[in-house]
Amino acid sequence: MAVDSIKGSLREKGVRLTRQRQILLELIDQTGQHLDAERLFQLAKEKDPKLNRVTVYRTLKMLKNGGLVDELDLMHHDGDQHYYETRLKQEHAHVICLRCGKVEEFFGEPLQRLRKQIESHFGFQILLARTEVGGYCAHCQSLRALEFEQARQHGRPLEETPAGAPAGTGAAHRTRVKRTA
Repeated sequence: MAVDSIKGSLREKGVRLTRQRQILLELIDQTGQHLDAERLFQLAKEKDPKLNRVTVYRTLKMLKNGGLVDELDLMHHDGDQHYYETRLKQEHAHVICLRCGKVEEFFGEPLQRLRKQIESHFGFQILLARTEVGGYCAHCQSLRALEFEQARQHGRPLEETPAGAPAGTGAAHRTRVKRTA
């Protein structure tokens, strides 16, 4: 859903679109990142130094309750963080690197086929579908292979966390890259 559609939906519901709310909406939609509330606050504060955290949290709650943004946990890559994105017209899957935190979006017919298959098999009406796939991006696969080789050469086992990511690694960045099938 484009920012213009969200603005129209807010007006229909009688919600005033303040300058600060508009800044937050545009950041969520246009940064190309999946932002958590704190990062959204930091970016918004650059545009409006008077903006405060309470406004960010209230706006996110209002947008989420109105069905205008999605709140994602993205495999809890950074703990219990929640990330936000505007509701898109087309369903997509989030492909998350468990090592660096890179998030890519996958669009395409395979997701629609899976949805139809689930509906048919279970006689189920799907209203909402969220798909997350966790693994290692090509770059992190190379780094992991190098680390495992170095650990093997030095006779040290490389420990992994239960989520499958090497211990002590965190998200370096989150980007949104649209991929199609």
